[in-house]
Amino acid sequence: MINASNVALSYGKRVIFKDVNIKFTPGNCYGLIGANGAGKSTFLKILAGQFEPDRGEISKGPRQRVAMLNQDQFAFDEHTVFNTVVMGHKKLYKVMAEREAIYAKPDFTDEDGIRSGELEAKFGEMNGYEAEAEAAVLLNGLGIPEEMRQKKMKDLDGSDKVRVLLAQALFGNPDILLLDEPTNQLDLKTIDWLEYFLSRFQNTVIIVSHDRHFLNQVCTHIADIDYGKIQTYVGNYDFWYQTSKLHFRQKETESKKAKAKAEELKEFIRRFSSNASKAKQATSRKKLLENLTLDQMPTSSRKYPFIVFKPERPCGDIILEIDGLCKEIDGVSMLKDFSLTVNKGDKIAFVGSNSLAKTTLFQILAGELEPDKGSLRWGVTISSAYFPKENNAYFNNEDLDLIGWLRQFGSVKDDESFFRGFLGKMLFSGEEAMKKTSVLSGGERVRCMLSRMMLSASNVLLLDEPTNHLDLESITALNDALIAYPEVMLFASHDHQFVSTVANRIVEITEDGFIDVMMGFDQYLEMKEEQLAAEKSFLERKAA
Repeated sequence: MINASNVALSYGKRVIFKDVNIKFTPGNCYGLIGANGAGKSTFLKILAGQFEPDRGEISKGPRQRVAMLNQDQFAFDEHTVFNTVVMGHKKLYKVMAEREAIYAKPDFTDEDGIRSGELEAKFGEMNGYEAEAEAAVLLNGLGIPEEMRQKKMKDLDGSDKVRVLLAQALFGNPDILLLDEPTNQLDLKTIDWLEYFLSRFQNTVIIVSHDRHFLNQVCTHIADIDYGKIQTYVGNYDFWYQTSKLHFRQKETESKKAKAKAEELKEFIRRFSSNASKAKQATSRKKLLENLTLDQMPTSSRKYPFIVFKPERPCGDIILEIDGLCKEIDGVSMLKDFSLTVNKGDKIAFVGSNSLAKTTLFQILAGELEPDKGSLRWGVTISSAYFPKENNAYFNNEDLDLIGWLRQFGSVKDDESFFRGFLGKMLFSGEEAMKKTSVLSGGERVRCMLSRMMLSASNVLLLDEPTNHLDLESITALNDALIAYPEVMLFASHDHQFVSTVANRIVEITEDGFIDVMMGFDQYLEMKEEQLAAEKSFLERKAA
């Protein structure tokens, strides 16, 4: 259990939250949600004791251990993967390190023998003898093979480092588990494993995530940061979404009724305050008006961008034909004899554990890479717009403001007011439109790239992980826009709900080739589960 009592935090005049009183209890998983900048990650750091609020205090049960997902990928570069995981339990790691140091001594004294006995007792009390097995289970589940476990962290790529740091947070059954964006850089298979792990976790979990499906799968409660406070809802993300909309509509209706009543009373007072026969009634209504509570509708920190893709013309009969595409990167095969015919109305989700293979395909389709073998042909009616996974190349000119940046992709006939209006719809209103591209956050860059795509009016969209860096509100707006998009789309995403609500065709890129099926994502997952169950049953019968 962990409690926040009267916690407040401000940055200058900007109030992040004030007088927060909230209790997180064991056996529950809380999704901490709010707009970008609402203070989600900061609040996690306050709970972890890494950041001091302006006032208030955090309390937890005696001897309870807090574990938090480390965001610094370079903090453990000189340590092995195994040791990095065990470092998640600092006291256990300290005992383990001292124990190993004593046993490594060439001259073992009587004092060393006494001390080693004490350490063995502590090691056993903290389940140290199970540490290696537990670390192995976590690393296996998170996709880190056995041969990597004695490597130093500096020898791993960024994606694998994230997985090891997640194993570190999960290690040792912490009493309070704090996870900030735990699904970042995880493939769908690993996210499924994490969902299963957390569903069986018996202690307190608090999670910040932009993955709606993940929040729906693991959360028993939602803690919503908005209006300068944190309010808890029982249920998962979808339940919160419906409940909060209903609550807002009720407040809006009550506010309108109160304002209408106030206007009615004021009108009566204006008309009859000087009328002797109505004076008593006017005085009575003045008292009613004074007692009438007119609550101002609070301003939410949540803002939804206006995202709409309108193709200039529909696709013709021939859209895209790919034949025998092959590509190697640094000697490793990314695409092997890949062939695909894209049809009208296709919204194809590319899935699979190798994200580099999918990015390679999109770069070839966008003309940024040449295939080693094979061919592709776009139809003459096709105009495509590309959203790359990495967008640094589009923001090289740091002297440009947002209006100047967007003007590069618009029509020469469009004036500044057009671009200002366009940027305003994408949440860059007023002076925000004059921001230099050099100071943009990851989420702001994504909104700029989506603006560029909207201006293109293309009839084929190529999107490689478009939800990365976006908050839940922007993801929802993009999700709705792509559902409504009437033409062809090819995309990759690790967001389960995004894929399942948009795609009508699935292409999985595998080590041996690819699988192409005309069905939705959830149906595809069910099909794969049935195939795995059938294979398992066959092998069991064969073994018997």
